[in-house]
Amino acid sequence: MSRILAVDYGIKRTGIAVTDDFQIIASGLTTIPSETAITFLKDYFSKENVSVVLIGEPKQMNGQPSESTEIIEKFVQKFKSTFPEMKVERSDERFTSKMAFQTMIDSGLKKKQRQNKALVDEIAATIMLQDYLLRFKIT
Repeated sequence: MSRILAVDYGIKRTGIAVTDDFQIIASGLTTIPSETAITFLKDYFSKENVSVVLIGEPKQMNGQPSESTEIIEKFVQKFKSTFPEMKVERSDERFTSKMAFQTMIDSGLKKKQRQNKALVDEIAATIMLQDYLLRFKIT
């Protein structure tokens, strides 16, 4: 089979998570500087078989686009033009960062470790991907 990759694109950092080849388990892969995202993905796609890329869609509480929507939409357009054959799914990313932070607390990470924003972004991408798997992959 192939993997599903999730991208939590941000202004400074981008969290990336990926499934196993059987699309059962979501795991954090890395956090990268956002300006390197396309280059990173080109390299990753050359090594791994990815069938779907899940990209976060930021929304406000009322469902309207958030202030970072414009930046993320530019990334989505660049992604689609660079990888036209890749299937792209969008996912509501509301609360993923808060859930990631709470996950860090629940797992017993010390305060200094919880201040690692790169780890928060990677966990947020993992939560987004796990939610996608739960919603769409259960048969």
